[in-house]
Amino acid sequence: MSPFAGVHDPLLSGTIPAAGRGTIPGAVFNVSTSIIGAGIMSIPAILKVLGVFPSFALIAIVAVLAEVSVDFLMRFTQAGETTTYSGVMKEAFGPAGALAAQVCVIVTNFGGLILFLIIIADVLSGKKGGDEVHLGILQQWFGIHWWNSREVALLITLVLVMLPLVLYKSVESLKYSSAISTFLAVAFVAICSGLAIVALVQGKTQTPKLVPRLDYQTSFFDLFTAVPVVVTAFTCHFNVHPIGFEFAKPSDMKTAVRLAIMFCAVIYFTIGLFGYLLFGDSTQSDILINFDQSAGSAVGSLFNGLIRVSYALHVMLVFPIVNFSLRNNIDELIFPEKPLLVTDNKRFVFLSLVILVFSYLAAIAIPDIWYFFQFLGSTTALSLAFIFPGAIVLRDALRISTRKDKVIALVMIILAVGTSAIAVSTNIYNALCSKS
Repeated sequence: MSPFAGVHDPLLSGTIPAAGRGTIPGAVFNVSTSIIGAGIMSIPAILKVLGVFPSFALIAIVAVLAEVSVDFLMRFTQAGETTTYSGVMKEAFGPAGALAAQVCVIVTNFGGLILFLIIIADVLSGKKGGDEVHLGILQQWFGIHWWNSREVALLITLVLVMLPLVLYKSVESLKYSSAISTFLAVAFVAICSGLAIVALVQGKTQTPKLVPRLDYQTSFFDLFTAVPVVVTAFTCHFNVHPIGFEFAKPSDMKTAVRLAIMFCAVIYFTIGLFGYLLFGDSTQSDILINFDQSAGSAVGSLFNGLIRVSYALHVMLVFPIVNFSLRNNIDELIFPEKPLLVTDNKRFVFLSLVILVFSYLAAIAIPDIWYFFQFLGSTTALSLAFIFPGAIVLRDALRISTRKDKVIALVMIILAVGTSAIAVSTNIYNALCSKS
């Protein structure tokens, strides 16, 4: 999941992009970029929890439901008088619906920033989990020092890299960094897959489990904790409006979304299978952590370093875009009567610094991206992806829902709420048991 809400338009803006400028290839790229983000890091851990076959089935099911829910959103948007997600919610549920959508977008985007910082900290300074210690690239290169600890290294990165980028007032200024970040993400998948294929040929891969193993460590209810992670990885609904309204033909957006989701599902299948083949049951919730000292040659170590550095750079460059949309939406929520944010330097700098500080503190306090993905996937991302679109169909304020639409929407909501409740309850139970 890579949250880009409001990159092209503010969340509550009524501005419609010029129709006819959009192309299917361009939209496929934009939607794919919106989907593939930090979520790709935890996909191999899904296979560790569920096994190969259930994981592939889960990814396929969530992908299909994501396509259906996007279709619901766009149909109601095109039939109404709005051009935004919150606008559709306002038509269905009034101002409270618009506020709910905006709050969920802000929380999801804030979560995206925190996830990015956790990944960067894992790469630079490693991670300690139980008896396992995974060194970061700075510690491997220079040894363990105070300045390459998790807190200090991440702070230096924020000041030297993030801060200059987030102070750009135009998202257009970030187009080159965005292009580089996309290339780095593709390079990460390609190198990881190549290493797995070489290890497979050499017989060095571990035998993956095809179905989950239920034992004293893993219960049946633990399996549901993987669902929110996959939901978060496919959440792109807050960015489909600015992309979709650039098409002269609404049907083109449906085609673009379908192709993008299929492409992302293939990417997730690929990284999930090859990542799990490489590390088996030792796969971490952030697979980048596994690429620390696992290579058996200088060439392998080089590629391991390239994998970690490439994705760390990727999230560093995506960070300012997510921050851009988050900052605008927070400003609209807190200062609705104020002039445009870009015209007020003090407010602009203040919000930028507040977002950076809170993101940094949260990233230090939450060392594991698995639990954060579960939180987002069980709450705000789940609402944006499935609960809100389903509720809009059932409310049917525009009287365009068919009986089939309502049945699908009802099933979607029941599945979303049910799995979310089980996942949240299981996590709370596990947390209480670990403390007792």
